[in-house]
Amino acid sequence: MLAEYLPVLLYLGVATGIGLILLGLGFLLGRGRKYGEKLGPYECGFEAFEDSRMKFDVRYYLVAILFIVFDLEIAFLFPWAVTLEDTGLTGLVAMGIFLAVLVVGFIYEWKKGALEWD
Repeated sequence: MLAEYLPVLLYLGVATGIGLILLGLGFLLGRGRKYGEKLGPYECGFEAFEDSRMKFDVRYYLVAILFIVFDLEIAFLFPWAVTLEDTGLTGLVAMGIFLAVLVVGFIYEWKKGALEWD
C-alpha cells in the first residue's frame, strides 16, 4: 500500500523542499530595506480615499461572480473535450444543456445591466 503512495509523497517532499529553499534564499539574500513607499498601501497606484469599511457597489460583486461562473465553465469544458469520444452523444447533449443554461443566464445579466459601469 505504501508503494502506491510513494510517488505522491516523494512529489510532496520535493515540492516542500524547493519551496522552503526558495523562501530561505529570499530571506537571506533579500535586501530588506524598509521605507515609507514600500510599506505604504497599494491598490491601483492610488492612496486610500476613505475608511476601509466603506461600501462597494454591488455591481463589482456581480461582475466578480460572472467571472467565476465563466471561469468554471471553461474548467468543465476541458475535461469534457478530452473525453468526448467516451461520453458520446449523451455527453454532447449534457454539455449543450449546460452551455445553454449559462448563455441564458449571461443574456439575463446583460439585459439587467449588470455589466455596465455607469
